Amino acid sequence: MSPDLPALLDLARSVTERAEQQLRDLTPNLITAKGDRDMVTNVDLAIEREARNALLNGAPGIGFVGEEEGGDADADTYWIIDPVDGTANFIRGLPLCGISLALVHHGVPVLGVIHLPLIGRRYWAAQGMGAHRDGHRISAAGTNTLPEAMIAVGDYGTGPDGPERNRVALAIHAHLAEQAQRVRMLGSAAVDLALVADGTLDATITLGNHEWDMAAGVVLAREAGAVVMDTDGSPHTPASLSTIATAPGLRDAVLDILQTTTTGTPWAATAGSPAS
Repeated sequence: MSPDLPALLDLARSVTERAEQQLRDLTPNLITAKGDRDMVTNVDLAIEREARNALLNGAPGIGFVGEEEGGDADADTYWIIDPVDGTANFIRGLPLCGISLALVHHGVPVLGVIHLPLIGRRYWAAQGMGAHRDGHRISAAGTNTLPEAMIAVGDYGTGPDGPERNRVALAIHAHLAEQAQRVRMLGSAAVDLALVADGTLDATITLGNHEWDMAAGVVLAREAGAVVMDTDGSPHTPASLSTIATAPGLRDAVLDILQTTTTGTPWAATAGSPAS
């Protein structure tokens, strides 16, 4: 049975509004390492726990997965949340961070809400319902050439596969530096994908695919008309190695760079996901 997307979207937006208020009001005063140069704060945990309770109470029978405390990703339909995407930015007072909440049905993200409270933007999208920002319909940019394009690249990697992945990232940067109008590294997958959806960015390239980082933004970008793919040009799925979203007119140019820099690399067979 298909989920009632309009009703669930209302619930997701309400829960994310509450999470937004928590992100504004709470101070990250308990910071704990959870991996190689990766952190979790008391704010991440507070948002995730309250969202879990609200979503499970509001939609019984739908599972829940949080970045920080896990959950049931084997359910046919489940919520997935990154309570603070861009935690490192948040801790340092950089405003490029936010809450990313998605609904996944039979392995496909079908609903996404991203709030970026510190820059005052709220995004939402659902399959077949379009993408919106602050109540207005949005669409991906009409950019067609790299010299016109501003492109974001995801953070450099950490962990065991970090060095190899970073060699690929540096090669991508070198190609983009010669061709794109500007290259940016903003530090949050949710921010990158939301900004592609509303046309602020023309493309984003992340060598990784953690579902809690990507699911909501993938829905937004797709519903806004962006192309969302893996490094080989195949449609993006939860099993993809990477997450690339581009304005339709840039697909081939971005794909050429990716195939030049990733084909035959050991990373392509072992890629993981970056921390946020």
